[in-house]
Amino acid sequence: MQQAAQRQERPSLVRFAVLSIVGAMITIALKSGAYVLTGSVGLLSDAMESVVNLVAAILAMIVLIIAAKPADEKHPYGHEKVEYFSSGAEGMLILIAALMIIVTAVKHLLHPTELEQPGLGMGLAVLASIVNFVLARILLSAARRHDSITLEADAQHILSDVWTTGGVLLGVGVVMLTGWLWVDSVVAIIVGLHIIRTGWGLVKRSINGLMDAALADDEIAKITAVLDRYQVQGVLYHALRTRRSGAQRFMSVHILVPGTWSVQKGHDLLEDIEQRIAEVVNPIQIDSHLEPLEDPASWDDGEAMPTELRRCARTSKK
Repeated sequence: MQQAAQRQERPSLVRFAVLSIVGAMITIALKSGAYVLTGSVGLLSDAMESVVNLVAAILAMIVLIIAAKPADEKHPYGHEKVEYFSSGAEGMLILIAALMIIVTAVKHLLHPTELEQPGLGMGLAVLASIVNFVLARILLSAARRHDSITLEADAQHILSDVWTTGGVLLGVGVVMLTGWLWVDSVVAIIVGLHIIRTGWGLVKRSINGLMDAALADDEIAKITAVLDRYQVQGVLYHALRTRRSGAQRFMSVHILVPGTWSVQKGHDLLEDIEQRIAEVVNPIQIDSHLEPLEDPASWDDGEAMPTELRRCARTSKK
C-alpha cells in the first residue's frame, strides 16, 4: 500500500541560486581587486575559490530548475535526486581549486614577492567576506527550510570561504608586521588543505545519496518508535527499508497481523500507521505490505520467524 498524497512538491528554489550567482560575482571582483593591489598569493587563492563558487552557483541553478519539476510518467518518484549530482560536482570543483591553490602557493613559497598596498587590499577582502557571510546565512536558512542538499552544499562552501578569507587576512597581517614573506604562501597552502576537506565531504555525501543510503539514525528511530506502538495489538513488522532522494524520503515495511483479521481492518491499520509516520518524518512516501504473521512465507525475506509463532503455525497445519 502506498500513500502518494504524502508527497509534497517544493516551491522553486532557483531564486536562491540566482542570489548566490550575484554574490559570487561581487566577491570575485572584490577579491581580484585585493590581489591586484597586494600581489598576495593568499588573496589570489581566495579569489580562485570564489570563481569556483560562481561555477557551482550556476550549476546549482540548473539543478534546482530540474529538481522542482513534478513527478511524471518517466520519473514517478520525482527529480530531486539530481541534487546529488550538483553537490558532487561542486565537491569535485572544490578539490580542483584546492590543488591549484596549493600548486600556486608552493611556487610563491620558493620565489616569494613583496606585498603592495596591503591595507587597501585587506579592506576589499574584508568587504567580500561580509558579503559571503550574509549570503551563506541566507542560503543555509533556505536549505534547512526546504531540505535542499544543493543549497546546503552551496551555503557550506561559501561559509568555508569566509573562514578561508579570515585565514588569508591573518597571513597578510603577519607579513605586514614581520616582513616574513613565506607566511603568505604557508597560509595559502593551509587554506588549500582546508578546502580539500570541505570538497571531499560534499563528494562523500553525494555518493551516499546516489547509492540510496538509509535515512539518518534519528529518523529511523522515529519510524520504529511508531511501529513499536502497535505490538500491544499483536501487530509486528519486519523488512523495514529506507532511503532518501534529495528532500524526499522513502520507506517500505511489511506489517504482520493475525490471519483472522478482515481486509478492512488491515487496511485501516495501514492507513493509521502511515499517517502517524508521516507526522514525525515528512515528506515521506511509504510502501507497506500486509501479511499474516502465522504464515512462515511472511518471513521469507531472511528474517527468522519468532519461535512462538513458528509453533502456532505448526499447530494450525495439524
